[in-house]
Amino acid sequence: MTTNKINVSLVDDHVLLREALVNLVNTFDEFKVIASLNSGYELVNSLSDSIRPEVILLDLNMPGMDGFETAKWLFKVHPEINILILTMYDSEIALIRLLQAGVKGFLKKDTHPNELRIALKAVSAGGYYYSQDTTGKLATLFQRDFENQHFVDKAILSEKEIEFLRLASTDKTYKEIASELKISPRAIDGYRDTLFEKLDVKSRVGLAIYAVKNGIVIF
Repeated sequence: MTTNKINVSLVDDHVLLREALVNLVNTFDEFKVIASLNSGYELVNSLSDSIRPEVILLDLNMPGMDGFETAKWLFKVHPEINILILTMYDSEIALIRLLQAGVKGFLKKDTHPNELRIALKAVSAGGYYYSQDTTGKLATLFQRDFENQHFVDKAILSEKEIEFLRLASTDKTYKEIASELKISPRAIDGYRDTLFEKLDVKSRVGLAIYAVKNGIVIF
């Protein structure tokens, strides 16, 4: 049995799932959970020189500081920590955003425990782990023919476009969204029209449905 275990922090806002994952990971000979946390904010506040995991098993969809924001912060402040994401979403936009945020692995929440162990071993060694299904999506996404380039263009959204999508999924008026983003109403019209074309939708409801399906907003 391995004596020097790899330290893991686990972040998920669903208590039952989080505690089940803690128990599961602690059955793996190579790993030890040193922190079980409810949010990205709790994770940020938990890190110190004496308490720092080698791997963070991170839920993507959490209120407040979600998995994307947490991963971006970690990549900037603690790039030495390896991140493995657990989520219900595996859309193209989610994959691209995770890669941009420096995430080393991506697993669906219905994955088999053996695959979770394999993924933890891969990312803890500084490698990458994506499930076979996810790898297939990425391979298709980055094929450079004309049709698939359209999918790449759809998947790569700017931070402003993502923030606009979040706000467009609320009951705020476009004027209020412009004020919150500190841009002109004309610029808001530009974001809206660009996303209508880019995402193949025709209405604000279509934007909201896209944002929900791709994990950009949570209800």
